[in-house]
Amino acid sequence: MSGAPRGREIAVSRVLPVSAEAAWDLLLEGRNHERWIPLTRIDLPDGPLRLGARFEATSGPFARRGAPGLLDRMRLDRFEPPTADRAGEAVFTKLGPILLGEAAVRVADAGPGRARVTWSERVVLAGPVPAGAVLAPVLGLMLRFALARIARELR
Repeated sequence: MSGAPRGREIAVSRVLPVSAEAAWDLLLEGRNHERWIPLTRIDLPDGPLRLGARFEATSGPFARRGAPGLLDRMRLDRFEPPTADRAGEAVFTKLGPILLGEAAVRVADAGPGRARVTWSERVVLAGPVPAGAVLAPVLGLMLRFALARIARELR
């Protein structure tokens, strides 16, 4: 992840029982993320995500009911679906106001009807608070939880 603020990259991989193309479509449909990320509401533009699209995720105890929470504004800065010859990659830049950095989703063919998904985050808090030691384990837990939910959903 280039251009991201300094911070520890957290990456989690999992093989899913679907083709790389199907995994890409599932993961890049942002509305699905509300099912996978606890306590989070996703506000997206209409239609499929496109390069340059901006959207917001709000996390908190009552965020799904419209209450305020931790706002995570993002922009889709790289969108390269997988092909027979290479993995697909989507990179999201976190724009603040609290979270800065990047998130990336990589999807690669892992054999017939299987895809290896790697979801990574390199996130820092805006401002003078050095919270990397706290933020990294929380992000790792969230990524493992989300990929486990996706895998269960596909079974």
